[in-house]
Amino acid sequence: MKKFVLMFVIMFAASVGLQAQHGKVFDNLSMKSEILKMERKYAVYLPPDYETSERSYPVLYLLHGATDDHTGWVQFGEVLRITDAAIKDGTATPMIIVMPDADTGRMGYFNAGDWKYEDFFFEELMPHVEKKYRIKSEKRYRAVAGLSMGGGGSFMYALHHPELFSSACPLSAYIGPLTMKELEDRMKWYKEAYSKAELKTYFERHNVLELLETVPVADVKSVRWYIDCGDDDFLYEGNSLVHISMKKKEIPHEYRVRDGRHSWTYWREALPSVLEFVSDAFHQY
Repeated sequence: MKKFVLMFVIMFAASVGLQAQHGKVFDNLSMKSEILKMERKYAVYLPPDYETSERSYPVLYLLHGATDDHTGWVQFGEVLRITDAAIKDGTATPMIIVMPDADTGRMGYFNAGDWKYEDFFFEELMPHVEKKYRIKSEKRYRAVAGLSMGGGGSFMYALHHPELFSSACPLSAYIGPLTMKELEDRMKWYKEAYSKAELKTYFERHNVLELLETVPVADVKSVRWYIDCGDDDFLYEGNSLVHISMKKKEIPHEYRVRDGRHSWTYWREALPSVLEFVSDAFHQY
């Protein structure tokens, strides 16, 4: 009988140990937004030891691309499997990952006309999740990353608020309209009318190359940059121009051009490097 009890205890402990090795993803969370006047959904990854510890964690805001939503990185990016593995092998530190929805109501991460998504992100979403979860709120413990449209969001958010992020990792990023003509055509697609002055203001605030000319270089340098775009990606030009601009201004950054196109295969392969890169800052590299 004693042997049976001992074996049961060992098996139970082993089972608990195996469960503790896995993080958790919640992909149907929501919060009320007064700014956007609607419920907004988001997903969260919690590291393996979140429920068994009392510590606070660094946070990565991970942004999806156009036509996806907050479940994109969960379903197609396999964020649970990849992050668990990176934490287990020691290349990433335990962190909380927040994945907001930028596809409901209007697609995109920025303010445009009466749609104030960027205000929602910084004034409502960020305070909400950093209060709800045990998240360290200092700059050095906060990072942003994303793909395609979310890569553009990563660029813009870190350039608009360099005081908030220790690292930014745009993947296959849309760096903003390269010309005013491109912006005008894009707004026509949205079927929205803006004056020339409004378009100019939007262009200057939502084009990475323009921001690199106006944001103080010291502020840009205060963020660690990891830029990754495939050699067959249709957004290669903008990312290449950002790399050249940063080199000319002597802004430290990692620039990767790997074999691949604009695809989830490429971004899944990029995620471990992103997790390692942001962890370096979290660890005081």
